[in-house]
Amino acid sequence: MKICLIVDDYMPNSIKVAAKMMHELAVEFYSNGHEVTVFTPDPNIIKKFDILVLDNIKICRFKTGQIKNTGKVKRAINETLLSYNAWSTYKEFIKDNKHDLIVYYSPTIFFGPLVNKLKKEWRASSYLILRDIFPQWAIDNGIIKENSIISRYFKYFEMLNYKSADKIGLMSPKNLEWFNEKYDLNYKTEVLYNWASNTPTIITENVFRKKYHLEDKVIYFYGGNIGHAQDMMNIVRLAISMSKHSEAHFVIVGAGDEVELIQKAIIQNKMNNLTLLPSVTQEEYKLILAEIDVGLFTLHYDHKTHNFPGKLLGYMCESKPILGSINPDNDLKKIIEDNNAGLIEINGEDEKLYNNAVKLLYKVTRTKEGQNAKKLLENLFSIKSVVSKLLM
Repeated sequence: MKICLIVDDYMPNSIKVAAKMMHELAVEFYSNGHEVTVFTPDPNIIKKFDILVLDNIKICRFKTGQIKNTGKVKRAINETLLSYNAWSTYKEFIKDNKHDLIVYYSPTIFFGPLVNKLKKEWRASSYLILRDIFPQWAIDNGIIKENSIISRYFKYFEMLNYKSADKIGLMSPKNLEWFNEKYDLNYKTEVLYNWASNTPTIITENVFRKKYHLEDKVIYFYGGNIGHAQDMMNIVRLAISMSKHSEAHFVIVGAGDEVELIQKAIIQNKMNNLTLLPSVTQEEYKLILAEIDVGLFTLHYDHKTHNFPGKLLGYMCESKPILGSINPDNDLKKIIEDNNAGLIEINGEDEKLYNNAVKLLYKVTRTKEGQNAKKLLENLFSIKSVVSKLLM
């Protein structure tokens, strides 16, 4: 088959988990004998378009405005133009290169018009990998008002995004249940778990630990978006509580709209057990994961949807136990704890989160939970099972 992937962020320059996941998916398709083309925006290319090949995957990049780490209005405008820019840039290429299957990733919600055009041009089927239900999470967190003009604007494109799909893959059973109750699209929905290649990083020395003088520390690590949806002060509160344990050190790596909030908290609380670092490349990120001890994640209490952060798969791949804080009723807690792969509590239950963090100070506990996390990756989040489902 000829398969087209569409995603708003991609390798080789991206630092996002979604980019890594989609590239691993593309490579797995290729290893199964399929030809893969990726359409992705890139605000940093000089020309209107740029085509490159990475690991035998053809990547068709098109020029766009900034859609990451920029103002909300500017981002909304630039994302709205994604489908137009992609089609106008590659229209002739698209007409000359028919594909059989379109697989597109959300976020963003703005690829619906492009997918519709491609389906008509190629008479191809389409599959939406839905990882972030927007604008619902922004409404839940009070960023957007339920019945505002901007909410209705986003909802229009959200529904267009769903209608463009022949099949929609949600990231967990609870997410599927919530989505079907809200949108009545159960005729085209199914569970499609996140995935990751099961190849850990091999290191010969602890470069990261030496650089930041953390050789004798138990490192609790968070990597990824530092934003409102995560409620990053949750981790800051935990770090403050853990300051009585001199061997515990927290590291946060990433970018987002709560970076300044964390910086202020570090200064105000005179914290010396939390290191805040900017985003790094995918290769650097994997090297860091190989050296840390505990993988952290946090989700805002007010979420109504049931997110499964992609960063957890990176932790699992490196056999790291997971320490997390989630929104109520999220089935991620059951999945992780039933498999003894980590410890999860509801956001706001600070004492329980602290107690879990203390448990993971012990190497025996970390090793056992980390090994179970690796097994969970192999059993439930295999990229081979994802490819099989997408090709059904």
